[in-house]
Amino acid sequence: MTIPAAVGRLSLRPLDPPRDAELLHRWVTHPKAAYWMMRDATLVDVERAYTDIAADEHHHALLGLHDGEPAFLTEHYDPAHRELVGLYEPLPGDIGMHFLVAPTDRPVHGFTRAVITAVMAHLFADPAVRRVVVEPDVANKAVHVLNEAVGFVPEREIRKPEKTALLSFCTREQFTAATGVTA
Repeated sequence: MTIPAAVGRLSLRPLDPPRDAELLHRWVTHPKAAYWMMRDATLVDVERAYTDIAADEHHHALLGLHDGEPAFLTEHYDPAHRELVGLYEPLPGDIGMHFLVAPTDRPVHGFTRAVITAVMAHLFADPAVRRVVVEPDVANKAVHVLNEAVGFVPEREIRKPEKTALLSFCTREQFTAATGVTA
């Protein structure tokens, strides 16, 4: 899937853990990726984690490309089976999402917002998806601003084993109203 964006062409492809592990290792262990919670992961840890995701029917990872070059990572999951089990009552059509923009020495203004918009458009391209669920760390103020910019509405704080998170939801209609993008 290719998504036109003001910052260039964004596209997604399935993650290939053996091929992509070294790249992902650089990204997830970078200080800017602190909220990804893999700062101390070894290359083997990263490859194993994404191999497990690739084998999981309820969790998927995609590599995001910017004009053909790796630039971001996104994961989506079924919250009835992963991440949020027992922390809220999932509705039919709910899908959980995470995204990580690669660290860079040449930031592009508006790039992260274009990425989250593209990821959301990709998720809503599936007619079965009615609502996207996120659970970022409550301390991650920058992502809260981005989430609200694409239509997420915070519901409440939840306690996960690894963090206190801000449970937030975005319906297809809220996404379109916030961004003007229809999937």
